[in-house]
Parts: sequence; C-alpha cells; structure tokens
Amino acid sequence: IRVNGGDAENIGLRDYEVSLLRLIDKLTNGTKIDISEDGTAVRFNPGVVKGGRRLTHECATSRGIGYYVEPTLALGLFAKKAIDLTLTGVTNDDADVSVDVFRTVTLPMLKKHFGIDDGLALEVERRGCPPGGGGRVKLSLPIVKALPTLDWCDEGLVKRVRGVTFTCKVSPQNGNRMVDAARGVLNAFIPDVYIFTDHHVGPEAGNSPGYGLTLVAETTTGCVLGADAASTACMSAMSEASNLDWAKDAEGRVPEDVGRRVAEALVAEIQRGGVVDSSHQSLALILLAIGPEQVSRVRLGQLTPRAVETLRVLRAFFGVTFHVTPEPDSGTIFCSVVGVGLVNL
Repeated sequence: IRVNGGDAENIGLRDYEVSLLRLIDKLTNGTKIDISEDGTAVRFNPGVVKGGRRLTHECATSRGIGYYVEPTLALGLFAKKAIDLTLTGVTNDDADVSVDVFRTVTLPMLKKHFGIDDGLALEVERRGCPPGGGGRVKLSLPIVKALPTLDWCDEGLVKRVRGVTFTCKVSPQNGNRMVDAARGVLNAFIPDVYIFTDHHVGPEAGNSPGYGLTLVAETTTGCVLGADAASTACMSAMSEASNLDWAKDAEGRVPEDVGRRVAEALVAEIQRGGVVDSSHQSLALILLAIGPEQVSRVRLGQLTPRAVETLRVLRAFFGVTFHVTPEPDSGTIFCSVVGVGLVNL
C-alpha cells in the first residue's frame, strides 16, 4: 500500500484508513486485522457482522464522517442486530459527502426504493468543521432479511429544490450570503427554492469555525439528487461578537463562492441525468449486486471513476457482471444485473 510514496510520511496507510478498519472491527465479531510496522501491508480476515447498541467511534479528523457512514450503511444491513452508532469528528468538509446529504438524500433513497424503513435515522447532534472537528452524529440502522428486486429507471422532472446552510463560530450573515448566491443561480430555472439557515454556537458548533451549504433537488417520480460543499479551514473567520461578517477559508473563498459552487454542482447533477446523483452511484450498484437472484435495473448518469472501480470490485468479490446499455438521446445508461441473493440468516 503506497510503497512508492517517496518520503517516509507518504507511504502506507493513512490515519483515516486505520480508523475505518477499527470501526469495522467494532461492528464485527472475529475479524482479524494485522498491519505491518510501516503500514504498507494489511492482512484482513473477515468476521461476522454483529452490529449492536450504544457503539461509539472517534473518526480521524482528516476525513469527514461521511467517509465512515457509507461503508457502515452497506455493511450494517446484514448484521445480527440493529446498529445504534455514535460517530464523532468532522461532519462537513470539502472532500467527503456531508452528513446532511446522507440525511436528506441517502436515507430517503433507502426507505423509498430499498424498503429499509423501520428505525432508519441519522441525527446531527453537533457540527464539526475542519481541522478541529468536534461534531457528533447518531446513526440508527435496522437489519434486513434480503433486499427487493428493483426496476428504477424513471428519473422524472425536478419539481422543487430544498437546502440547508450551516454556520459555526462565524457570523450568521454568512449563511444568508450563501443562500442569496445559490438562489441567484437556481431561480433562473425553477421558482420553488427554499433554503433553511442553521446557526450554531457554543459546544454545538464544534472546535473550529466554518460554514457550508447542502442542496437537494426532488423530482416528480420521487428521486432525490444532492450537492454540497463546505469551507476549508477558516483563516480569517470573525467571531460572532465582531461587527465584521466576512470569512475567507483556506482557499480564499467567501460564502458567495460556496453558494454559487453548490448551486452549479446541483444543476450539473440534474443535467447528468439518472435516478441518483454521482456520489450515490457506488452505493446503488453495491445494493443491486447483493440483491435477489433476479434482474434488477437502474438508470444512472455518466459513470464516475469511482463507480467504474466499484463495478470491478463487485466482479472480483461477488462474481457479478453488470450489463451496461447506453441511451444516446439522454446521455444516461441502464445498468442491469442478476444479484447474488445475499440473505441475512
């Protein structure tokens, strides 16, 4: 693993990858993980996914909590017991899917199209921005016996856009500035746009200042597409008591830049097509592959490099091959597969 990284600091496993292995160890029973001294080799013997209540895990702050939630969703559905997991760390950063996207996009997708409803919830108790983190999220995940057959190809038309901005340890005016910038892009396409503002102070704001925006587009057929962005570590974030209401992040961006960027990203996701956005392609493909031994089908936009890699991994581990049929008129593709029939015994 990264044996040709040059200097000694860039070889081997990263801290967030080791943290993910520790989380998998907590969710399973009998798993054996051996990491070499320099971190360039891992021997992994999988155990049984057990789940359980009152589990806690402190995530590495170099990646967002979303990096840990996605594998937990795919793994925890086939656990022995329902999972009640509390994760601490960075809730919103500019590298991983935010917890707001999981709450407003991923969970509704699992409830509506995969029949996973009883007890499925994600609650953001505290916000945490990079580099300090300090956020806390509670994930409740039920178990399933088997996943249903899926024929999910009707993407529909966008009927409304909803969103939420958050501000932590900076002036609440930054939230309003992101809303104005996002609406400046979206109102040219659709009038039904409503964005909530969420201001945090004290312990609920985590350890570092920051701000961000999440937008969600809902279609007439019940599909949900999301886009999000957050400030990188704020260099000049003003305190709430200050009269100055501006805050630049480490890349020199102001709140208006974040608002426009997220709105344009959402429009790009809609233009891409498909019943899920690009950040959910991999999860949808995984759930189809472990579904029943019948043909399941889904319409996706242009495949991301991560989705292509997911298809290769699924073929290597499960021996399933997706049949990919492009539709030139819309630029979308149909992915169909006969699942492996994974059943929770």
